[in-house]
Amino acid sequence: MEISMPPPQIYVEKTLAIIKPDIVDKEEEIQDIILRSGFTIVQRRKLHLSPEHCSNFYVEQYGKMFFPNLTAYMSSGPLVAMILARHKAIAYWKELLGPSNSLVAKETHPDSLRAIYGTDDLRNALHGSNDFTAAEREIRFMFPKVIVEPIPIGQAAKDYLNLYVTPTLLKGLTELCKQKPRDPFIWLADWLLQNNPNKPKFDYHHIIAEEPQNPPKNKS
Repeated sequence: MEISMPPPQIYVEKTLAIIKPDIVDKEEEIQDIILRSGFTIVQRRKLHLSPEHCSNFYVEQYGKMFFPNLTAYMSSGPLVAMILARHKAIAYWKELLGPSNSLVAKETHPDSLRAIYGTDDLRNALHGSNDFTAAEREIRFMFPKVIVEPIPIGQAAKDYLNLYVTPTLLKGLTELCKQKPRDPFIWLADWLLQNNPNKPKFDYHHIIAEEPQNPPKNKS
């Protein structure tokens, strides 16, 4: 008798990628390589960091000989920051980048992105988060409002949907079948808005409206 084992749960991991100032004009072809390598670009923004912001971003490198040159290089023009997502995104992006020194990359990993687009140890074209802790910190630095946690799929996703979405959605679909509206999508969207269990409830008895003040009359 064969025992069927459930498939392993895979989480979509996120990492930070930066196209550095001297190769921003290559963004389109680099993005094409990223997408063909199985990544999803979750978010993207173009920004010009000040030397102070660069110092904060590379705070772990503070005190090293190359630190002033690094912050000067990274603040020399606009850069492109992207959140990349896929299974084992951090490891796969680092592999695609190649060694941090572009001169070494050209010798040992000639097909890597740093070998193709980089110049030397400092001007190495692209950045990638070193590990999950670094990815979390760097993503929050570049995208303060983003959620960094892994995206659940498989059973974890089913559990989430069954707990928070399915009960309300089934009620809405049941009512939709009863009503049979001409535009079911608009009707269902309106129904979900009106019956959202997470909609805040206001106690109108305790809301005090502030009356507009009349402007002072001019004395004659």
